[in-house]
Amino acid sequence: MTGTEPGHLDIAHAKRLRMALTATSDQLFQLILESDFEILKTLLHNPNLSDEHLLALLKRRDLSEDIPKLIHQRRKSNLSHQLVLALVKNPITPGSLVRNLLPILRIFELVDLCFIPGVTPDQRLAAERTIIQRLPATPVGNKITLAHRATSIVVSELLKEGDSRTTVACLNSPRLKEAAVFQLLNGAAATATTISMVARHSRWNQRLNLRLAILKNRLTPAIWFTLWLPQLPTTTINQLLSSRRLSVQQKNLVQSELKKRCAGNIR
Repeated sequence: MTGTEPGHLDIAHAKRLRMALTATSDQLFQLILESDFEILKTLLHNPNLSDEHLLALLKRRDLSEDIPKLIHQRRKSNLSHQLVLALVKNPITPGSLVRNLLPILRIFELVDLCFIPGVTPDQRLAAERTIIQRLPATPVGNKITLAHRATSIVVSELLKEGDSRTTVACLNSPRLKEAAVFQLLNGAAATATTISMVARHSRWNQRLNLRLAILKNRLTPAIWFTLWLPQLPTTTINQLLSSRRLSVQQKNLVQSELKKRCAGNIR
């Protein structure tokens, strides 16, 4: 019988499985490099296995999804925060398990998870939803930091709150989309203060779509009508005048601009 025959292979495999069960701490660091998933699953039962071994194992991106599930099952009662992070960050971890673990993470750990290379779309979406759920109870200082660091979806949700203390930070975010600013200007949370913050912001105040949204909001201060109406074509001025959303004062400003144009024959 040669070393390549089935009997020898079975004996050798059995020895390796026994080794996985009885290996010392140092030997385990070598075993976690194994390509045989059966051996990896077996070493999870080794009494010498520590968090350090598991953290090293979870750095691998070539595991089967059974491995994270088994780690969670065996350490469920005393799962360290480091292991929770390692499980959540591994793209192989099943989505259902990730969703169960996300509430354990701190809010900025959730933010970091969104930007980890290799993170799956489902993991990112679940992390964003968890962050958004926590926003009502999040201190203002943390919200400002979130506005600088979080994804576009989270920043958009922050902006929707209409809190003037966080609005500037949101408007400065390179991830903020114009659609989110437009929603703020047309939403119930907009105030004269937040509208003026958008109107003063160099990134947003030159966009015609946003200028019109500002001019159609009855809370918009008169100064923006004074500054912007002379720059608009007469057809747009007429459209503004027909808007039912303007206040009496705002309509007067629009009519005044039209009268000037008629007097000067300006189009």
